[in-house]
Amino acid sequence: MQTINLMVDGGAAKAGASLGTTLGPLGLNLNQIVLDINEKTKNFAGIQVPVKLEVDPKTKEYTITVGTPPTSQLIKSKIKLEKGSGNTGNETIGDISLEELKSVAKAKIDTNITISETNMLKQVIGTCISMGLTIDGKNAKEVIKTIQ
Repeated sequence: MQTINLMVDGGAAKAGASLGTTLGPLGLNLNQIVLDINEKTKNFAGIQVPVKLEVDPKTKEYTITVGTPPTSQLIKSKIKLEKGSGNTGNETIGDISLEELKSVAKAKIDTNITISETNMLKQVIGTCISMGLTIDGKNAKEVIKTIQ
C-alpha cells in the first residue's frame, strides 16, 4: 500500500498538475479518484480538507479517508471570514459565538479522543486569539479564564 496525503477544497478537488504528478505514475483513473474525493468531501464545501488516499499499486484499488479540517478553517466557515488577523493580539477582525465554537470543538474532538471537551474548547478558543476574534463580544483570553 502506498499512502498519499492531500489537502483539497471540500467538494471541489481538481485533476490538476499536483494530483496528476502524484497519481499518474501509479496508473490510476485520476478523474474517478477526483469524483470520489469530491463526493466524500462535499459536506466541507469551501473548506480545505485533509484527505488520505491509500493505493495498492498492484491492484489499482484505493481507499479515501477524509480528515477533519483545520480548526481555523472550521471557524472561518462558521462566520464567513476569508482570513484571520495579520496582526495577532493588536487587531480584532470579527466575533464568533460560544455556541459556534462548541460545535467546532465537537467536530475536532471526534478525531481526538484523548482530550476532554473542555480542553478542546480551550484549544479552539486559542485559535480565535491567534485569528483576532472575540467571542460573544468578549476578549477570548477572558473567555478561557471563565471556562477554567
